[in-house]
Amino acid sequence: MIEIIATAESLEQANALLDVEIDTLYIGNDEFGIRLPTSFTKEEMKEITEVAHAKGKKVCIAVNALMHNEQIEKITPYLHFLREINVDSITVGDPGVIHVLKKEAIDLSYVYDAQTLVTSARQVNFWKERGAIGAVLARELTFIELEQIAKQVDIPMEVLVYGATCIHHSKRPLLKNYFHFTQHNENDAKERGLFLSEPKKLETHYSIYEDAHGTHIFATDDINLMEHLYELAMAGLVQWKLDGIFTKGDAFVRIAKLFVEAKQAIIAGQWTGELASRLNEQVLQLHPVERTVNEGFFLMNPSEVQ
Repeated sequence: MIEIIATAESLEQANALLDVEIDTLYIGNDEFGIRLPTSFTKEEMKEITEVAHAKGKKVCIAVNALMHNEQIEKITPYLHFLREINVDSITVGDPGVIHVLKKEAIDLSYVYDAQTLVTSARQVNFWKERGAIGAVLARELTFIELEQIAKQVDIPMEVLVYGATCIHHSKRPLLKNYFHFTQHNENDAKERGLFLSEPKKLETHYSIYEDAHGTHIFATDDINLMEHLYELAMAGLVQWKLDGIFTKGDAFVRIAKLFVEAKQAIIAGQWTGELASRLNEQVLQLHPVERTVNEGFFLMNPSEVQ
């Protein structure tokens, strides 16, 4: 069963995504979740969960931050709250959170999400044996590697099929430190649209922003695997993530609808190269003009990845 997971930036967008038949909403707040389009309140998360369940859909909450002591001390009541509102799952990258789940006997299903670290079947199976119902695979994996992992794992594994890829995360406020050094009082938030560019590669455009979790730097090109969804499905990689952190509003909803159309065509046995090209062209038309897009590492040979 193909599952499409999509981020949401507002209550309105969450409802719109449910209306175009995405399967799972991925939301959270910025205290315990990282790199989200927005930070929802507890009341909003409860409302979204109720609406999603009423429409037969699921909600996954991001609890994937690297926790410091003060966060771990606050995590228990938050996890109890998520259990009370009956979310379907959470993503977890810090083993400390998993320890709390077990120690407090909190009945929450968790997906293991350690960002760039999840690169082998053995690691996925290690966390499966410790209760994980799924895993988020590193964005830097090639299709050859993804196929190899899929043959050795029998729990769902999420693959990013649309959206930005974070290539560096530091808990330090690097932007704030830089602006302090240069004696500039600048806005370092995501909405500012700051980016880094290599001196000898002017086409590079590494988006960078700072928040409560530190500094985040993204790859120049966003990911779009629309034309390769059939290969993923045939390999058994059927949990597809759409990340709208840099694709806003109705454009992201319309892109999500195109991926749902692709999913339905594959299930119905109606997938063709012509359909793949048409849907891909529509994705490119809706994608933010200021952001470039490609297949990332997907088509590379593993030996080419450096």
